[in-house]
Amino acid sequence: MTGKTAIVGNGDGIMVFKAAGVDTFPAEDEKTAKEIIRKIAKEYQIIFLMEELALSLTDFLKRFDEEPYPVILPIPSASGSTGYGEQTLKSAMERALGVDILFNKN
Repeated sequence: MTGKTAIVGNGDGIMVFKAAGVDTFPAEDEKTAKEIIRKIAKEYQIIFLMEELALSLTDFLKRFDEEPYPVILPIPSASGSTGYGEQTLKSAMERALGVDILFNKN
């Protein structure tokens, strides 16, 4: 594995990532996204996943939490953020570091 990056998502929103050199995998539903992630998990270190798909795959994605790779990062789609990606990142940081250093809102 040499630092390959992919994005799994629906719509034209993933095509902008292709211009940046990210491998794109279109998935219109959760079932397709799950199958794609299973296939590419050993080949890619970073996998961006559109929040709408990540929300329904929460239990499936937990299996990747204990391994260093791939890092699966939920990102907002063109329709905007649901807040799921931020919450996932916050939880992961709290598990790893024991404190919330980025999103600490007083």
